[in-house]
Amino acid sequence: MNRKRITLSEAQRNDLRAAYSECRDGATKVRFQAVLLYANGRRVEDIKEITGCSTTSLLEWWRHYRAQGIAGLVDKRFGGNSAKLSAKQVQDLQKHLHQYTPAQLLGEETSQDSPQFWTPETLAVLVQRRYGVVYQSATSYRTLLKKCGLTRQRPATQYKSRSEARVLDFEEMLEKN
Repeated sequence: MNRKRITLSEAQRNDLRAAYSECRDGATKVRFQAVLLYANGRRVEDIKEITGCSTTSLLEWWRHYRAQGIAGLVDKRFGGNSAKLSAKQVQDLQKHLHQYTPAQLLGEETSQDSPQFWTPETLAVLVQRRYGVVYQSATSYRTLLKKCGLTRQRPATQYKSRSEARVLDFEEMLEKN
């Protein structure tokens, strides 16, 4: 197998070593280490074992380094969550959810199914109207309800074998005793 000869000047090697030593970000540090090992002529299999990267990633990092220098190896991911509402907006929403019913904020026509209780569907309408935000899944709205201190209420089941007449007789008997 023909192998390309990798050449880096001593100054470039020293810059990579210095960047590796000063770096505090783990992902970026691994990139520096992998490229430095590759530039020193280590086998790709050894580099993969040491750093835990794939061959594709190693060669991509090398290509970025050759094109952009050390700046090309810096991890550009932002991390964090993709919260669409700020903490202040969530606090405002929480206040409104605890103070008002869906019927009061959205009107009777919007909350016909449950005018007294907040559901993911009614919350979606409120969040879109107040903040102009639309989440992709109902899970996001359930999470938002939970973040605002509300729990999911499931309606009580009514059994098909339930007899209304027997229930009324039972309640009447309880009142007599």
